[in-house]
Parts: sequence; C-alpha cells; structure tokens
Amino acid sequence: MKVMSMSESRANYAATLDSVVNDQEEVVITRPNGENVVMLPQREYEAMRETFYLMSSPVNRQRISRAIDQLDGGRGQVRELIDADEGDE
Repeated sequence: MKVMSMSESRANYAATLDSVVNDQEEVVITRPNGENVVMLPQREYEAMRETFYLMSSPVNRQRISRAIDQLDGGRGQVRELIDADEGDE
C-alpha cells in the first residue's frame, strides 16, 4: 500500500489515479488536519461491499464457512458451466 501526502497526491493526481487502477494497489492520502483517505479501484471497492453484505448475515456467513471447509476437505464437486445461449439452438 502506497502512502503519500495530500499535496503530493494533488501534484501527481493523474499519475496517482492511474497507479491505483493499473497497479491495483491502494493509496493512503495523509491529511495534516483530518482523517486519512484511501483510494482504491472501483471494482475492488464494489467487491469489498459485496463481501461485507454477504457476511453481514450470520446464517449466510455460516453457510459460506461450511462450504469453504468442505472445499478445503476435498469434498468439492467439479461441474461444467452451461452457456445460457446454447439452450436456444
């Protein structure tokens, strides 16, 4: 994770944004008189929000944990995905 001051990020704003997106690495912007801010790619932010949502339900969290345990224990099943468009032919 990169860390830079607010003035440094402002001076290199376009390059900082490109770095966050291209390198998939968060950047912490430090602020002298306020709370720090983290920049991250939108898709990473959306993935985090989805994970938080899925894990917010205790029942869902337990189900996911059991599924992970099953996979880790070698009890997973390999399945072929069906292309939705193939059924129309």
